[in-house]
Amino acid sequence: MAHTFLLEVGLEEMPAHVVTPSIKQLVKRTKDYLKDQRIEFDDIKPFSTPRRLTIQITGLADKQEDIDESVKGPAKKIAQDDDGNWSKAAIGFTKGQGATTDDITFKEVKGTEYVFVEKHIDGKPVSEVLMGMKDVITSMTFPTLMKWNVYDLEFIRPIRWMVALLDDKVLPIKILDVTAGNVSRGHRFLGQYTTIESADNYEKTLHDQFVIVDADKRKKLIKDQIEQISKDNNWVVNINPSLLEEVNNLVEWPTAFYGNFDKKYLELPADVLITSMRDNQRFFYVQDQDKNILPYFISVRNGNKDYLENVAVGNEKVLTARLEDAMFFYKEDQSNDIDFYVNKLKKVSFHDKISTMYEKMQRVEVITQVLGKHVGLSDTELSDVKRAAQIYKFDLVTGMVGEFSELQGIMGEKYALLKGENKSVATAIREHYMPISANGDLPATKVGAVLAVADKFDSILTFFAAGMIPSGSNDPYALRRQANGIVRIVNNQKWNFNLENMMNSFIKSENEHEVAPSLDQTKEFNDIVVFINDRIIKVLKDDKLRHDIIDAISETKNHNILFIFEVANVLNQHKDDDEFKKSIEALTRVLRISNKQSFNNDDLNIDESLFEKDSEKKLYEKVSTISENYYQLGANAEFDKLMSLKDVINDYFDETMVMAKDDNIKNNHLRQMTIIANMINWFADLDKLIVK
Repeated sequence: MAHTFLLEVGLEEMPAHVVTPSIKQLVKRTKDYLKDQRIEFDDIKPFSTPRRLTIQITGLADKQEDIDESVKGPAKKIAQDDDGNWSKAAIGFTKGQGATTDDITFKEVKGTEYVFVEKHIDGKPVSEVLMGMKDVITSMTFPTLMKWNVYDLEFIRPIRWMVALLDDKVLPIKILDVTAGNVSRGHRFLGQYTTIESADNYEKTLHDQFVIVDADKRKKLIKDQIEQISKDNNWVVNINPSLLEEVNNLVEWPTAFYGNFDKKYLELPADVLITSMRDNQRFFYVQDQDKNILPYFISVRNGNKDYLENVAVGNEKVLTARLEDAMFFYKEDQSNDIDFYVNKLKKVSFHDKISTMYEKMQRVEVITQVLGKHVGLSDTELSDVKRAAQIYKFDLVTGMVGEFSELQGIMGEKYALLKGENKSVATAIREHYMPISANGDLPATKVGAVLAVADKFDSILTFFAAGMIPSGSNDPYALRRQANGIVRIVNNQKWNFNLENMMNSFIKSENEHEVAPSLDQTKEFNDIVVFINDRIIKVLKDDKLRHDIIDAISETKNHNILFIFEVANVLNQHKDDDEFKKSIEALTRVLRISNKQSFNNDDLNIDESLFEKDSEKKLYEKVSTISENYYQLGANAEFDKLMSLKDVINDYFDETMVMAKDDNIKNNHLRQMTIIANMINWFADLDKLIVK
């Protein structure tokens, strides 16, 4: 007989951003637990609201699968003495298996006889196994944790009730002082305590108590209500997915409504209005058919339609207060020029171990010129990025950004335009924060991209120099995100960018301009290279690149960011070519021989007079030909040259004894192998590729 199990964990209201990942975690942990316990089931359906995490498991088996196993014990010579008496080892083994020596049989394993006991383990009933769900719940992890009362358990919020039903039978799972029953709680204001008669009618029972427990249904209802309001008023509403998800996890019985605000606030920049509504109040903003913002908003109430007019008025008052503050700061900020704010940054700390924010801008200004010239910015672009670097943090000390921190960069762009800066400079001020998330938008302009990379490099160089290097999950200054931004921007812009060379150039120029911090920025170079390479690997993993290709490029001796991406693409494009496998096998044969040797690059001269076979000469000539300018070529050209070595390498190995008895001849061979290996390792560690 198939069973249905319902488990509801009732909590105080959880933060909205925690609800969805928490219910997904509970489902995964439950699946893993049932698999470990050998319990068959059909499906696990999740339900979630701000006050509950619930799973409904259908198609549960009656009990665990039975186990028949043959358990191996000690060798026969240890289990019995010469007279055939059982030893303590044999007796202890059988006792540990719940058997006696009468149950022992002998089986031969690789020529030696061992003691074996045949065991049959009856599966436990599913009701007994499900009592272990207590441990599944208490082992859950969350970004923030709480303790309550005198208990040691840490959880996202205090557990207030639980429901655990196997069909219609209560399983009294107990966590702290809460024992599961069949009584749940409805909506905090509209519903009541309610009895769940069986695991099958949970959703309907809660719906009768004004709780829509299916998050997908609740989300669809919210979306439908917003779209209906939009249609009724001929509005355009951008239903932001993230905002919809957040609102959905704030309510149990959603009712959408709209309100309005004074038209005078439309003088504010659209970003200010949107931030005030969407980010601060969780409202959906409204536009006309031409995408102009209208003085209305749509919000979602956790309740029914009763007194909805009062709710709208209350929300209008809250929004108006925010907009009034924004209007004040917007006008007040414009009463000062940009230099006023830049000078204020002389007293704002970037970090007390590094410098002021003003000094950071001076360093970044120098870095932008080095980087800008390297990537081919025009004189006009170099002038624009220089000006942008001189002022790009000024909005941090404006009243608007002080009140609405989400608008940093955005207000910098708008104020810069208002104060007469050209569009290229203003855009770069906004774009220097990009990307603001792992997969966020990248700068669209070259000037913005140069400023963004310069700012991020300065942060990484100085924080590493100050000894504040991310470790484990600890990254308080978001250096991983900044390194990720550097990697994505450089790859997007197709800049040739050797890490060590560029960082040396940055620091040298800072010293020449006397703006370098009182820190040794070179001491952690190797760690920075590894740190940024780790971000390259993460980006490639996010792109679902084959793991062995990632392993191969992660060991390259070339620390040019763009080159590494190009190598990954080349290997991915050619991995299924007819000759790829044979070529890689030939090249990796060279690697395996050369890896056991150690020749200095100054000691790699080949003596042609020592050649004994024609194949040695052909390999030498081929390598000499393709090595010309090899290290300045791009990934595609280098790949083609390496692949062209297949036949001459194979002929060489067919005819040549590399480890010759004569040391001079042997070392001549090994030097040739090393030259080829250096070329391969510059490209990638091809030995990591799986080609079988």
